[in-house]
Amino acid sequence: MSAQSVYRYSHTVGFYAQVGRGFQNPIDVALGRDGLLYVLNRAGAETEVRMPYKRVTICTVDEDYLGDFSTGGTGDGQMMWPVAIALDGDENIYISDEALHRISIFNKQGQFLSKWGVKGSGDGEFNRPAGIAFDKDDNLLVVDGLNSRIQKYTRDGRFLGGWGRAGRGNGEFNLPWGIAIDQSGNVYVADWRNDRVQKFDPEGKHLASFGNSGHGDGEFRRPSGVAVDQEGNIYVADWGNERVQVLDHDGSFIARFRGEAGLSRWSRDYFVANMDELAEREKADLEPELDLPPGGDFLRNESASVEKLFWGPTSVKVDAQGRVFVVDSCRFRIQVYLKGA
Repeated sequence: MSAQSVYRYSHTVGFYAQVGRGFQNPIDVALGRDGLLYVLNRAGAETEVRMPYKRVTICTVDEDYLGDFSTGGTGDGQMMWPVAIALDGDENIYISDEALHRISIFNKQGQFLSKWGVKGSGDGEFNRPAGIAFDKDDNLLVVDGLNSRIQKYTRDGRFLGGWGRAGRGNGEFNLPWGIAIDQSGNVYVADWRNDRVQKFDPEGKHLASFGNSGHGDGEFRRPSGVAVDQEGNIYVADWGNERVQVLDHDGSFIARFRGEAGLSRWSRDYFVANMDELAEREKADLEPELDLPPGGDFLRNESASVEKLFWGPTSVKVDAQGRVFVVDSCRFRIQVYLKGA
């Protein structure tokens, strides 16, 4: 089934910008109320010049720029290797940082509130925390990447428990990354290096595993993000294959798409004054899109040469309206899709 028969490209949010109105290697997005977006900018390598570009951009689905907060560094309210962003029931903002081995908390205006976490392998300790998500009780689940486990905390950082260990068997992980929770409280984990998605009940009992290594439908190459809509459909940011795949509740393949981005409002404003760059972009989109299985080095290069396609999709989120938001990291943008249109 083609993605176009199930999902329709809506529009693009974002544009390359080191500061201000735009993104710098966005890695995740949190969906707030009334179309508000909190976009987490990782901003590439940790060189001194890039530190100011590490920030959270606040904007709307309609691309109204509302400001930003945080910066690179090790102090309170700063970030080094931010990975994931999530909102609690009060819309306080939580950010995981795999370099600082901690969770930082801000209010919805971006004011720093607190932080918790230290490096280690014991209960309540992290080794490169990655994906984060709140469950229906407003407890925070954290993917503890190099410790190969999931940990659960209260909003103020009190350790509640966890599960998982290193390996390839059911309930085992190899560098897990993204996480999502469905309406029943079941937990989905993008098991990055095992090239699969695992499903657990709210207590951590393994329920199912979806996918294996490959480039075909329902196969993954380093899945980095996962989301679940209200109907139980599973969305996977298939990072290494430069695409998003959609599975039904039992893991059967529904659709895949590789990107259809047009110009965002911010980029149109820029290109009005830079028509030569617009011509180059339009030329790039005319390059032939080969109908080959994505994911190999050649296809990664081909994806980079065709501007409308995903290049490094790191995260996918779905809102209550069924809109799908794909964080297109190396293109400095978010592509938005509509379901069933």
